[in-house]
Amino acid sequence: MDTRQRLAAAISGILPRVTALRHDIHAHPEMALEERRTSALVRELLSETAADVLPPFLETDVVALLSGPNSGPCVTLRADMDALPLCEATGLPYASETPGTMHACGHDGHTAVLAGTALVLNELKDVLPGTVRFVFQPGEEVVAAGRDLVEAGALKNPPQGAAFALHAWPGNPVGTIASRPGALMAAAGFFTIRIEGKGGHGSRPEAAVDPVLAGARVVEALQTVVARRVSALDAAVVSVCRFTGGTNGNIIPDSVELEGTIRYLTQEVGQTITTEIERLVHGTCKAMGANATIEYTPAYLPTVNDETMVELAQVVVTEHLGPDQWIDVDVPCMGGEDFAYYIDDTPGAMVWLGMGEDCAPIHNPHFNFRDEAIENGIRFMSAIAIEALQKLTG
Repeated sequence: MDTRQRLAAAISGILPRVTALRHDIHAHPEMALEERRTSALVRELLSETAADVLPPFLETDVVALLSGPNSGPCVTLRADMDALPLCEATGLPYASETPGTMHACGHDGHTAVLAGTALVLNELKDVLPGTVRFVFQPGEEVVAAGRDLVEAGALKNPPQGAAFALHAWPGNPVGTIASRPGALMAAAGFFTIRIEGKGGHGSRPEAAVDPVLAGARVVEALQTVVARRVSALDAAVVSVCRFTGGTNGNIIPDSVELEGTIRYLTQEVGQTITTEIERLVHGTCKAMGANATIEYTPAYLPTVNDETMVELAQVVVTEHLGPDQWIDVDVPCMGGEDFAYYIDDTPGAMVWLGMGEDCAPIHNPHFNFRDEAIENGIRFMSAIAIEALQKLTG
């Protein structure tokens, strides 16, 4: 059998097990940097392979190296493992058993696909012209632990020549692979604004400094950042997603807190946004007699795909899945991804794995990773590792 036939046979043999693994992970979701049960499942599975499973870099990560018969370059394949603080509403038989936590972003599927890829490539390690690094990453959501994992040296020994990842993508046909060269996903940052006023009785607002009103005007003012301070030709987002304050319907509180996110594709636009947020928040609050403090966390870089690696991904999809399974992405998404840190100074690419046109959006309590997409996910990740190693070998 040639490599393509061997891949197909190996994937066919493990699909039921990988699907069951996803259901298990989905039923037992764990939040960022708490993925102990999930990482234990992954380590147990990898112990059945010839991969060298490394000690953790960040406690709950799993990094493993699978080498072929001869020395050569290294390709990194990455999956994220953490869940989100949402109450699941899918009604599935394997729905979350952890109240207030669910896999609403497909990380259960990402983990299962990469685990399956490790099993498959273990069967084909004789054709690997180098090493495949499998990275099962904790804390992709909000904390961007991918940055910490890279800084901890997880990709250094051996140094990677290329890196790849996939992400579940509702709206595209099930099992299709989509991507684009250049910016695929945005930089993302998070802000917390605390507004201090002077509390009092709701019947005497003139004796108080109302932080609720100041906060409302801040929310309104922030809508002008993109509309009036960023060029219409530049993609950008400023969203206030939480507004908290007060304890009772007749008490003006001393303070309120706002939390939100910003998204952009270039560092110049990002700097403009943060500067304008500072100016507007402090100016608005001063006019209302209140004070404000702002905490800002720049969590994610833009995810910028290497053109050569995207071209290779399209070739892999055409040859292994069929030309109709590739989709060209026209414009970047304003969602953020800490896989950006893996390919900040190394060629690589992220692709989107289709979840179906009728699939609920990610970060939605009705979202569920489609089992039907697992096979194509494993096939793509396995084939891209082999083809990238061959390309790097020259």
